[in-house]
Amino acid sequence: MPIYILVSKLTNEGRKTIKNNPDRIRQVDQEIAKMGAKVLAQYATLGKYDFINIVEAPDNETIARVSTELGSRGTVEITTLSAIPVFEFVEKMG
Repeated sequence: MPIYILVSKLTNEGRKTIKNNPDRIRQVDQEIAKMGAKVLAQYATLGKYDFINIVEAPDNETIARVSTELGSRGTVEITTLSAIPVFEFVEKMG
């Protein structure tokens, strides 16, 4: 199944939400699952982005729906990247 990397930055509203309800992160994982994708790993990061999520989804349309739905709430800005396993990439180059 395709893998996607979501790098996200919280808005002011998102920071308030996480501060007041840290469990909201788990709730979002469940919402992502209901949309047909699965969070494989996630990391809180320091620097330009607040979170990096590794997500599995059946297709681009599903991950676009996830990104659009989450981003439309105004609590997070998301950049979505398609990830190709490096050895799969190398095979395609040969």
